[in-house]
Amino acid sequence: MTFDELIAAGRASKELVIPPNWSQGRATFGGLVTGLLFDRMERVVADNRPVRSMHVSFVGPVEADVPAVFDAQILREGGSVSQVEGRIIQNGEPRVVCIGAFAGGRESVVRIEGVPAPYAKPIDQCQGLPFIEGVTPGFIGHIEMRWAYGSLPFSGGSGREMGGWMRFREVPDVLTDAHIVALIDAWPAPIIQHFKSRVPASSLSWAFDIIHPRPALEADDWLLYKATIDQAGDGYCHFDARIWTPRGDLLAVSRQTAAVFG
Repeated sequence: MTFDELIAAGRASKELVIPPNWSQGRATFGGLVTGLLFDRMERVVADNRPVRSMHVSFVGPVEADVPAVFDAQILREGGSVSQVEGRIIQNGEPRVVCIGAFAGGRESVVRIEGVPAPYAKPIDQCQGLPFIEGVTPGFIGHIEMRWAYGSLPFSGGSGREMGGWMRFREVPDVLTDAHIVALIDAWPAPIIQHFKSRVPASSLSWAFDIIHPRPALEADDWLLYKATIDQAGDGYCHFDARIWTPRGDLLAVSRQTAAVFG
């Protein structure tokens, strides 16, 4: 199933079974399940308020081929801000818990433009990460990435930065905030480029902001992602990332803590 097909299935029922071709190690790809949960959270908010900020805790792995319940509820709805909680429950246990702030715009005398995009090589000059069944994570069959910064995973690199261009292999009808959420999480923790052999890694917590009013996007746009390691050690990596449109407009900012088992 494509991302759009899973979104449609999630809108028809609170319970979903994720197919194994969206795998990421022993779990389902975190960007997928967060994007699906985000879509449900967004639909309980009044007045089409856009998301401004969201915090995600990956409590446990969401398993493939096992029914999972996606639930969202309003915690508080004020004059301009809605606080929403989302949960994924599987086998009676919470697997993902999110808190999102959805807010309308306000008049302000101050406006500062977003940080401009850094230079990146053209997409056709960047090395892609191929989907190899049984070798690369299953979700790579749905999301394409082209490396512009740093080294490929498990290549023995030494830098702090990693990133490049990304988009869905099957172009959606519309590139929504839910699609952006899934894409942001597609890139691995930049620490894994330092290893010379495969080691497991998984996100522990994730916070992201999406910029609104959102810059104009086409459904087939490649988005630019660049992450920088703040610190890594004791089996954890702390890193920040920014995401831009292909026209250089800041689209989102992200921060993650990842556990690294090596």
